[in-house]
Amino acid sequence: MTISETLGTISDSTINGKSIDYLDLEWFESTKRIQRKKTRQGEDIAIKFLREGQRLREGDILFENDQKLIVVNILETEAIVISPSSMLEMGTVCYEIGNKHIPLFIQHDQVLLPFEMPMYRWLEVSGCKPEKQSVKLLNLLKSNVEPHGHGSLGSTIFTKILKMAAPKDE
Repeated sequence: MTISETLGTISDSTINGKSIDYLDLEWFESTKRIQRKKTRQGEDIAIKFLREGQRLREGDILFENDQKLIVVNILETEAIVISPSSMLEMGTVCYEIGNKHIPLFIQHDQVLLPFEMPMYRWLEVSGCKPEKQSVKLLNLLKSNVEPHGHGSLGSTIFTKILKMAAPKDE
């Protein structure tokens, strides 16, 4: 079966007694435009998204007939979870993670990223209080920043965030 687009989401659909077959995906597979997978019940699926920016999300319906639905399930994975205590910490954490070109997720007022021990230790040393948790990485931040050099910080977005979040002199 070839899938070229999603049909909606399970939360917006009426199931009406249909069976649900799940296509389990790792978080990083959700952005692949072309891939072959098997559902839990053994159905062969070929995903061929032609449009740029198409991606699979938790609960997306890939197939529907009178008897069943095929729905995307993003699997849990080990992740670093940070609960920033201020906008300054949020900006700093997001900047540093983004500067290392590591995928970043924002869920429930927390910053999440796939687990890597060097990043975990760096965040610990930086005082960010990271936690290692098994979670579904669902809300990938999509960067629209053009490729850039890492020169002076004089007028970067990071500098602007720091100025906005810094305590005001009274």
